[in-house]
Amino acid sequence: MSKDKNIQGIVYIYSTYNNTILHLTDMSGTTLAQVSGGKVTKHSRLKATPTVAMFAAKRIAEAAKESGIDSIFVRISSKAGAATTGPGSHAAVKSLSREGLKIINILDNTIIPRGGPKAKGGKRGRRV
Repeated sequence: MSKDKNIQGIVYIYSTYNNTILHLTDMSGTTLAQVSGGKVTKHSRLKATPTVAMFAAKRIAEAAKESGIDSIFVRISSKAGAATTGPGSHAAVKSLSREGLKIINILDNTIIPRGGPKAKGGKRGRRV
């Protein structure tokens, strides 16, 4: 009774209000596939929509299956300081799971600014 090897990979989802980028790597960090909203659609205004993110996730799932990956870790990130991730991130995760990939873990890697750069206006601030 031989079991198939459970090969794992990592899918990085960078989702903003302008685009959604999916990046598939193996566990050592070697890139296996990269798909963005711009590669799926020719309309610039549609790059960040959930529908386009779903099609991008389908392409990533196909590449994962070709590489023998059947379970994935998902890392979602967005623009630093954004209130939420872009509209495509949830659709992409849902689509990856529908394509038959086992999702082990979902992690939000969005950078949180702490203090940020120095405010403009000098020592005493902007005088009105």
